[in-house]
Amino acid sequence: MKLKFKLIALFVVIIFTSTMLVSFRSEENTWIRINQLGYLPSSSKVAVWVSVDNEEIKNWELYDANTHKVVAKGSAGKAFGAYGPFKQSYRLNFSTFKKTGSYYLKAGGVKSPIFPIGSDVYKGTADFALQYMRQQRTGFNPYLKDSCHTQDGFVLYGSAAGIPDSTYIDVVGGWHDASDYLQYSTTSANATFHLLMAYRDYPEVFTDFKQANGLDGKNGIADVLDEAKWGLDWLLKMHPKKEWMFNQIADDRDHISMRMPGMDNQYGKGFQRPVYFINGEPQVRGKFINATTGTSSTAAKFASAFKLGASMFNSVDNQYAGLLEEKSETAYAYALKKPGVTQTASVKSPYIYAEDNWVDDMELASAMTNRINEAINYAKQEPITPWMVSDTANHYQYYPFINLGHFELAKRLKGTERKQILDYYKGGIEEVWARASQNAFYRGVPFIWCSNNLTTAFAVQCAWYRELTGDTKYAELEQANIDWLFGVNPWGTSMVYGMPAHGDTPVDPHSAFTNIKNYPINGGLVDGPVYTTIFKNLIGITLTKEDSYAKFQSDLAVYHDDYGDYSTNEPTMDGTASLIYLLAIKEGEGLKSKFK
Repeated sequence: MKLKFKLIALFVVIIFTSTMLVSFRSEENTWIRINQLGYLPSSSKVAVWVSVDNEEIKNWELYDANTHKVVAKGSAGKAFGAYGPFKQSYRLNFSTFKKTGSYYLKAGGVKSPIFPIGSDVYKGTADFALQYMRQQRTGFNPYLKDSCHTQDGFVLYGSAAGIPDSTYIDVVGGWHDASDYLQYSTTSANATFHLLMAYRDYPEVFTDFKQANGLDGKNGIADVLDEAKWGLDWLLKMHPKKEWMFNQIADDRDHISMRMPGMDNQYGKGFQRPVYFINGEPQVRGKFINATTGTSSTAAKFASAFKLGASMFNSVDNQYAGLLEEKSETAYAYALKKPGVTQTASVKSPYIYAEDNWVDDMELASAMTNRINEAINYAKQEPITPWMVSDTANHYQYYPFINLGHFELAKRLKGTERKQILDYYKGGIEEVWARASQNAFYRGVPFIWCSNNLTTAFAVQCAWYRELTGDTKYAELEQANIDWLFGVNPWGTSMVYGMPAHGDTPVDPHSAFTNIKNYPINGGLVDGPVYTTIFKNLIGITLTKEDSYAKFQSDLAVYHDDYGDYSTNEPTMDGTASLIYLLAIKEGEGLKSKFK
C-alpha cells in the first residue's frame, strides 16, 4: 500500500510539474494580442495568437472576466505561419459574440489580458487625444501656462515678393510639429482640416471644457473647434497677403539639443527663428537642397482648411468666416502660381518632409471650393495614393497619407462619376489587402517612418469607403488597422500615450516634456515601428536602457519605448490630429449602436 501511495504521489508531482512547465513555456513563448481599448458589440472582433515556437492550435475559448465561465468557443482557423519574431500565428475571430461585458480569451495554453466589449469603449477618446494638441501649442501654451516662441520670426527667400531677408514678421502661434519645435504649414493645415472634419462629421462626440486659450472653462464652443481655430489663426498669419505665403518656421538647427520650448535661441537672432517663404523654387541652407518644384502642395492645403473653416464658423463668427472664405480663394490662386510641390528646408541633416505629390491637394481644394470639373481632372491624375501600390515611400513623400479629395469629391457627385472616384479608393484598399491577407495581423501598411500615421490614415480610407458605398468587405481590414494601434501588434502595446490608462502604452517617448520635466503627453500618437533596415541606418539613435520589447524585435521591424529612439517613439502633431478623426468615427459608431 505504501508503494502504491508513493507511486500515486510521484504521478501527481509529475503531472503538476509538467503542467507548470507548459504554463511557463506558454507564458514566455506564446501571447494573445488584443485591442486594449476593447471592441464595439457590432464591430469586427479579432485577437491574434502568436508564438515564437512552431506550434499549432485548434480552438479558442472566450471567458467572462467576472464569473470565469466560458461564454463562447470557436475554431482558431487557418495558421498564418511566421511573421516578424514569431514562427506561428492565428487570427482568433469572435465577431459573432456581441454581449457587453469584460472578457479574456484562452488558446494554446495562454490567456489574454482582460478587455471590454461595449458601445462606450471609445467614449471620450477623441477628446483625450486633444490634450496632446493643446500641449503642442506655441505662443501661449495652456499646459505650461506660459508662452514660448513669442518673437517669430525673420523672413528667408522672400525677395521675389519684395521682402528682404531678415525682415521681421509676426507668425507667433500654431503647433509644434513633434518633439522638436519646428512648425510646418503643410502638416498644420492638414491637422487643422482633420479637426474641422471631426467636428463637422461627428459633433456629438465632442465636449466643451476648455476656453479658446486652452485653459479650463467652458466657452460655448466644442474644444475640438477651439483647437481647429488655433490652427486657422496661425495659417492666417502664414498667409497674410494674397502674394505672401510661408512654408515653415525654424529648421533642423532646432535639433541641437532637447529643451523646453521657451529656450530656442540658436539662429543668431536672439529668440527669433527663420520663416521660410514659399517661392516655388528649391531652397537650401548649409549643404542640403530640397526638391521643391512649385507652390501647389502647401497652398492647396491652406485653401482647403480655410474653406472648411469658413463653413464651420459661419454660424459662430460671420466676420471671421468671411475672412476665411476670402483667404481660401487667395490661397487657391497661390497654388496655381507654379504647379508643383513645396518641400521643407533642412540645413544640417538630409531629413526633410520630401512631399512628392500635389494633385491630391489640388483635388481637395477644388472640391472644397466647388470647382468640381477641376477636381475630377486632378483625381484622374492620381487615382491611388502611390505608397499603397509601391509598398514604400520616402519620409512624407505622399502626403497626406491618403487622398482626402476623393472623399469630399465623391460626396458631391452622382452616378458613374461618383462610382469612379469610389473605385479609386477601392483600388488602393485592394493593393494593401493583397499584402495584409498574407499575415495574421492583416498588416499591409509599410514600416516606413511614421508608419502609425499611415495606419491611421488607411483605416480612415477604409471607413470612408464603407460609409460611402455600404460595402463592408473591408471592415475586418479596417478594424485590424485600428486594433494595431491599440495592442494587436507584435509588441502588444498601444501606440498612444496614456490610452488606455490601464494598458501597456508608451511611457518613455522621445519628448522633452517627459524626459526633462516628467510631464505626461496624453493622447500623443507615436511614430510607430520602422523596418529594421531603416532603423540601422538612421543618424544619432542610441537606446538609453534595456529594451523591454527585445524578444519582439525582428529582421522585419522594430519598435522601442525609449527616449533615445526618435524614429519609432516620437509623437507627432499631425498624426495625432488624424487619430482624433479616426477616434471620432469609432466613438460615433458606438453612440449609434447604443441607441439602436
